[in-house]
Amino acid sequence: MSVHGATESHELVFFVNGKKISVKNADPETTLLSYLRKNHILFFVSLTGTKYGCGGGGCGACTVMLSIYNPFSKKILHYSANACLIPICSLHGAAITTVEGVGSTKSRIHPVQERIAKCHGSQCGFCTPGMVMSIYTLLQNYSEPSSEQIYEALVGNLCRCTGYRPIIEGCKTFCKTKDFSCCKLKEKGNCCMDIEETFLCKQNEICRKPLTAEEFQAQDPTQKQFFPPELILLATDQQKITLIFCGERTTWISPSSLKELLELKSKFPEAPLVVGNTIVGTELKFKGAFHPVIISPTRIFDLNTVIFSKTGLTLGAACSLSLMKDILTNIVSVLPREKTEIFHALLQQLKRLGGQQIRNMACLGGNIISRRTSSDLNPVLAAGRCVLNLASIYGTRQIPLNEDFLTGNENALLAADEILVSVHMPYSKTGEFVSAFRQAQRRENALPIVNAGMRVFFKPDSDIIADISFFYGGIASTTVCAKKSCQLLIGRNWNEHILKEACRLVSEEISVLQPTPVGMTEYKRALVISFIFKFYLQIQQRLNQMHPSRYPAVPRKYMSSLKEFHATLLQSSQKYQDVNPAQLPQDMVGCPIMHHAGIKHATGEAVYCNDIHTMENELFLALVTSSRAYAEIVSIDVSEALQLPGVTDVITWKDVPGRNEFCCLTEPESLFAVDKVTCVGQIIGAVIADSAAHAKHATSKIKIIYKDLEPVVLTIEEAIEHKSFFSPGRKLEQGNVQEGFARAQHIVKGEIHIGGQEHFYMETQSVLVIPKREDEEIDIYVSSQHPTFIQELVASVLNIPCNRITCHVKRVGGGFGGKVTKPAILAGITAVAANKTGHAVRCVLDREDDMLITGGRHPFLGRYEVGFMNDGTIVALDVRYYSNAGCTSDESIAVMENALLRMDNAYKIPNLLCQGCACKTNLPSNTAFRGFGFPQSALVTETLITDIAVTTGLPPEKIREKNMYKTFDKTHYKQEVDPKNLIRCWNECMKKSCFYRRKQAVEEFNTCNYWRKKGIAIIPLKYSIGFQPTFLNQAAALVHIYLDGHVLVTHGGVELGQGIHTKIMQIASRELRIPMSYIYISETSTVTVPNTRPTAASIGTDVNGMAVKNACETLMKRLKPIMDENPEGKWKDWITEAFRQSISLSATGFFRGYGTNMNWETGEGRPFEYFVFGAACSEVEVDCLTGDHKNIRTDIVMDVGCSINPAIDIGQIEGAFVQGLGLYTLEVLKYSPEGVLMTCGPDHYKIPAICDIPEQFSVSLLSSSQNTSAIYSSKAIGEPALFLGCSVFFAIKDAILAARKERGFTGVFTLHSPATPEQIRMACVDQFTMRNSKNKPDNLSASSS
Repeated sequence: MSVHGATESHELVFFVNGKKISVKNADPETTLLSYLRKNHILFFVSLTGTKYGCGGGGCGACTVMLSIYNPFSKKILHYSANACLIPICSLHGAAITTVEGVGSTKSRIHPVQERIAKCHGSQCGFCTPGMVMSIYTLLQNYSEPSSEQIYEALVGNLCRCTGYRPIIEGCKTFCKTKDFSCCKLKEKGNCCMDIEETFLCKQNEICRKPLTAEEFQAQDPTQKQFFPPELILLATDQQKITLIFCGERTTWISPSSLKELLELKSKFPEAPLVVGNTIVGTELKFKGAFHPVIISPTRIFDLNTVIFSKTGLTLGAACSLSLMKDILTNIVSVLPREKTEIFHALLQQLKRLGGQQIRNMACLGGNIISRRTSSDLNPVLAAGRCVLNLASIYGTRQIPLNEDFLTGNENALLAADEILVSVHMPYSKTGEFVSAFRQAQRRENALPIVNAGMRVFFKPDSDIIADISFFYGGIASTTVCAKKSCQLLIGRNWNEHILKEACRLVSEEISVLQPTPVGMTEYKRALVISFIFKFYLQIQQRLNQMHPSRYPAVPRKYMSSLKEFHATLLQSSQKYQDVNPAQLPQDMVGCPIMHHAGIKHATGEAVYCNDIHTMENELFLALVTSSRAYAEIVSIDVSEALQLPGVTDVITWKDVPGRNEFCCLTEPESLFAVDKVTCVGQIIGAVIADSAAHAKHATSKIKIIYKDLEPVVLTIEEAIEHKSFFSPGRKLEQGNVQEGFARAQHIVKGEIHIGGQEHFYMETQSVLVIPKREDEEIDIYVSSQHPTFIQELVASVLNIPCNRITCHVKRVGGGFGGKVTKPAILAGITAVAANKTGHAVRCVLDREDDMLITGGRHPFLGRYEVGFMNDGTIVALDVRYYSNAGCTSDESIAVMENALLRMDNAYKIPNLLCQGCACKTNLPSNTAFRGFGFPQSALVTETLITDIAVTTGLPPEKIREKNMYKTFDKTHYKQEVDPKNLIRCWNECMKKSCFYRRKQAVEEFNTCNYWRKKGIAIIPLKYSIGFQPTFLNQAAALVHIYLDGHVLVTHGGVELGQGIHTKIMQIASRELRIPMSYIYISETSTVTVPNTRPTAASIGTDVNGMAVKNACETLMKRLKPIMDENPEGKWKDWITEAFRQSISLSATGFFRGYGTNMNWETGEGRPFEYFVFGAACSEVEVDCLTGDHKNIRTDIVMDVGCSINPAIDIGQIEGAFVQGLGLYTLEVLKYSPEGVLMTCGPDHYKIPAICDIPEQFSVSLLSSSQNTSAIYSSKAIGEPALFLGCSVFFAIKDAILAARKERGFTGVFTLHSPATPEQIRMACVDQFTMRNSKNKPDNLSASSS
């Protein structure tokens, strides 16, 4: 297939961890990720340390290091890259390093693996290999990286468990000491070393300080990556060889010269050119695109050139964005600013464009040619008058990168056989200014909502506009230019009149554009004008700096709006109580022990469900789901799917040998849809094939005919309108609400929406079902929080006894409630497939399918009426909660019950009526999620607290203190509560956060700044612990002692990343009085411990720890006579003697559970065992022009009783807080009017990243706290701190309140959750947001305040 007789090669050669790989005719559709995980590369073992997290390069779980020899520069280059996007055909001549090649427990671990693990940077561990590889690659290039480089390296990696703080701490140990030991805020008067309240420790209290490199093994030069010399020769010798790889459906061609490339493009005009595969790869995976031929131009010199000329810089189209960023950084450091305006603007966008992995692979040309409206570079390139150099077999030509090209004008498009060779970026001239702007849902590694490139060129020695251009992305289907407006501005002076005119003209011009499908039209229009205002201020400042006497300065109150929110690595402190000095040395209870599998997480040796090696003749399953929200199934045609290669069968409800129904808590649900679907994403059937790719492809060939039904109910409001609810509704009442309202001095009504939340556990739903050859036995390996429910459901579905089914859970890559009921559905379907075929069947959901099918946190609507006195005392509250349950009840009634029981949070409300309804809608069924209703209902309570504060004019913290439980009391369901530790947490948080001093500083800042506002808020917490009914609190354990003295512990809890196994080992170690090294926990299995309850509600250690303690006490009671006879003996001696005396060395343990109860008829009971208390103070800064915000500082004080493991507990607190921060400020689920989830995957759904955590983050565990209800006086801690994330929400609201007040808007206002940039910007009402309102202000001047 080469041209003109060029030498061909069909052999792909690359290295993986030093091992040479040679593949004949590699399949272009195979990614490096799937190749590593499914092929036996090293000693017949697949490399499963590289994880599948999203498949689109958005999470970093699949990060590897890619090393290549560049024959042009003659240098070896090391890049971090997303294996899920890299076609193996692009790897010819490359060396790949995976986490297994960095270090292992069998050889030696690398310092980066050690430091992340020992700094507690691993919880579930699924993201850890990707984190390791990002930092490992950085260390290959910089042995002592800066904190900025650490930050940049980690931006492309997501973690759902840790909150990032411990990961950062581990990585910062590689920095030069001076680079991270201080927060560098000394000049601002609030240096981290000067805040004495934050760092003082009481007696017997440990203040954990940042770790240093000296506390770990040193970096070893011998562990630096070795690049195979063979690849250097290969890169040199094969420059003139055409590489051709023919796969099952696609052919990959890599030409060796520009001439050959142009001839190939002429022959295959529809073939895409692929460099980094960040665009084509995502289109293939997520949009079903198909290309018979793909051309890879990466080896062509002309497309990799970097040319400096007198007129500017020319970059080859195949240059990566990382290379482009490095080149531009060097240029702006040596050339004067007046020549590098466009380079500065491009750098500003490049810093936030994707993660490091994406920038390393994505190329400049692909970004331009795609002409996507989300491109951050195209508006700047267009504004900067860049030129595209094109070529074809007919010659070369140049076209401007302007509005005609970007909008798809056919006169400015590339011909089908043309390619983009390079891009010329001209130097700027005197009097020319270029700026770039962007606003995204998340500041880093997120597609923009709106971006802009703006340029103005003044006539010589004046402020008269000679030329001006505004380019915008995100406001239409393509990048657009406000061309008409700009033409009318030419010849005008740069003053406030031009600002007003520009805003008016551009508003009118863009108002006629077709809105993008994502929506946010009003917000986007506000951003368009806000960007113009920012641009005006920037240029005004630059003019003033050049000619202070001629041009006015920017008002001081506006100066802060010119500053970007700069990224900095956090400074942190953690405080906890020291252990008793009299404690035995081997007794690790109370010590900050590393997660027992932390090192294995960091080396990739920890095995998750989908890491289990492929079975012989194993089949793969892909789900067939509904595309309609509410419809009858008229017919299903599977004939075309069955004809495809590799497809074995298609199963539906007709293939279920037992029951097609199951029950979570109340109402029955269907495994497969039968004759009707009630949501998009409902499972109708499944395809079984010989590979996951074949199965997935076949699902698109199944033809289903529907008959739509009415009404389609999607929202809570629609459910209320149609009276669509699940039964029963719930109600709690105390006092006399009407009497309370009668004596209230003020009554306020309000409502607030709290959006849903996707679990986004890093490991998607996974199951492997292996049928055995006799007696209908089945082994199920699954990622689940509730193995017994899976056992019971599969037994029912297959109509076999539970004793034939064994469910195994080694570990789970994050759950958060999303793996309690949902994995059982997947396991049941997979078991039907395994039963029918007789083969092992594996099913691993893609991220998009996982998000579409499994549901998440319930969205809530809270409507309230609150009566209160002048001093803020609440005397009456009537509140109603509505949750969006989805199409089935799942656990929605229980979620609503807990929402009502916990709604009071920390407050005594004497006259209260709270009611709740779970709405039945045509969305996927929502389910359990960390906090279980409390984060929603308590946010309503805290919202009405702020309403009271605004109405009375009193500070919110005073309203909270006024209404807080203060003495021994009873809740609204008549359970006793002692608030002593609540008050202690509140007071300590006030002190440690320096609340009043900082609040004064916030007020001073707000007085001096008009477009930037700070806010601060402190929130208390009372969280109840325990399941009801009682039987859900039970637990069992099994402990074996072997003759060598080692102990095997099994219990009913599942390791989700919360450290339950580590804590259980600490408990067993104390009870048996042996070192933890003697103890091992293998897995959670229904064989060893039957009838387990779900690992949920934070009580895993509470109940399972009690069961293990009980088993150990039994064993020690048996051993006591032997130990008494030989007190000087050793453990192994005692065990040997016990065996000789025929004393059983195996014991079961059992914990009956807490005596909880609740009577919903009377509204009274004791549904919980005890309470966890806490408080958090957060400070933020808000950009009123864009809605962006920065989390400056958070201080948390938590009552965890006597912590069994402070490191794990602090990690749980930090991780929960950051997840709550995501719930309340960042994460948005959007559905189309047809009920289709539009925010699938990390490209569109943003969980907190490293850029979202507070710059200063302090966690303190309350000292001298006791809890007689739980093991060793500890307390459950997995869920409570999530709610404290709302301290950021209310700090944002505080900042918005300041902005509104300054603009003349006083009184109560509604801020729905999450407080996204859109919500924040539109709440900061000003002349820009009101341009389209009837009350449009006349004053648009930059000097007004």
